[in-house]
Amino acid sequence: MRFFRILLLAVLLSGWMFGWVSPVHAQEGGSSVLSISTAYPSMVIGVGETVTLRMTVRSPVAQIVALDVADLPKGWSAEYRGGGRVIRSTFVQADSTADVELRVTPPEGVTPGVYQFKALATASAAKAEFPIELIVKDKAPARLTFESEFPTLRGSSESPFNFSATLKNEGEDDVTVTLSADAPREFAVTFKSSGKDITNLPTDIKAGSSQRVDISVTPLTSLPVGTYPINVMAQSSDLNALLTLTAEVVGQPQLNLTTPDGRLSGDVYLGRSTSIKLTLRNSGNSPAKGVKINVSSPAGWKVTLDPEQVVEVPANGEVDITASVEPAEKAIAGDYMLTFRIQPSDGVSKSTDFRVTARASTLWGVVGVVLIAVALGIVALAVVRFGRR
Repeated sequence: MRFFRILLLAVLLSGWMFGWVSPVHAQEGGSSVLSISTAYPSMVIGVGETVTLRMTVRSPVAQIVALDVADLPKGWSAEYRGGGRVIRSTFVQADSTADVELRVTPPEGVTPGVYQFKALATASAAKAEFPIELIVKDKAPARLTFESEFPTLRGSSESPFNFSATLKNEGEDDVTVTLSADAPREFAVTFKSSGKDITNLPTDIKAGSSQRVDISVTPLTSLPVGTYPINVMAQSSDLNALLTLTAEVVGQPQLNLTTPDGRLSGDVYLGRSTSIKLTLRNSGNSPAKGVKINVSSPAGWKVTLDPEQVVEVPANGEVDITASVEPAEKAIAGDYMLTFRIQPSDGVSKSTDFRVTARASTLWGVVGVVLIAVALGIVALAVVRFGRR
């Protein structure tokens, strides 16, 4: 009996001194035991997809660690890789880690389901294992969608049409996308992301996410009223999406105040009112309605307009305006400036400067001539009368 006690004590002491060689689960280990693990032990993959897992091997001592897998499903293959090659082991420094890749490939025709196996790490006196689960699903078909909440915009050909669109990746893989447009030659199309001009999106569109794209369509010339389609394409290596936008050019009046002969200058006379003929012309493709006209003149001058408001100026039509201008009482001969402003009810105002030259009235010249003639007549009569004496 005493002999058996001594024998049992010897066995226990030897086990304590030399350690027991037994499996060590990675999730139970710390820095004092051998371990193997990955940050994503349960992963969803598509049918036929090869997955690569980044595995981390930790060892408390410097040693070579053999790598393997256990309980791999039938037909599946797995291999560890490092430095671009297939490997069977890795060397780990004391209290350090080594990273390797575990590449797992399902067989052809694998059915959707849950598949489990273990990653193994074995050293001279320890063994670690780590459970891995791969969930195989029918992969969502790759698809891009390109949509705009307001695909049709109305405006004039004097300003750009600014669209906002959303590009969505409805597949399960990230995609790199380039952008292009097919537009009438009278338009220039640019794309913006985060305020910068782009031809391709600066980052990949993540699986299941979307990205906003701003699209500016700028007319390069004055365009007739009409509807103009713009096709915008988003393309990746094997996917594409089409978005059709519409720029609807509406009529726009183009008002201009001028004179019948086109000269924006004229003469006025001191001491009286002078009429100046003006022409309100609409060279646009839409009528101008409710056009108000006012004028800014030098202090003390009187300027009246007939009419002061025009009900409508037809497209490519004109209306005659008469401005009666009377210089200030103390004005002197010289050049002055009148500023006419036209304001349609549904448009922007426009100003026109008109230079007037104030001249002395011709009436005083006539009076002067008459006075001189009378004086000369009186002198002549005096000479005739007194000359006979």
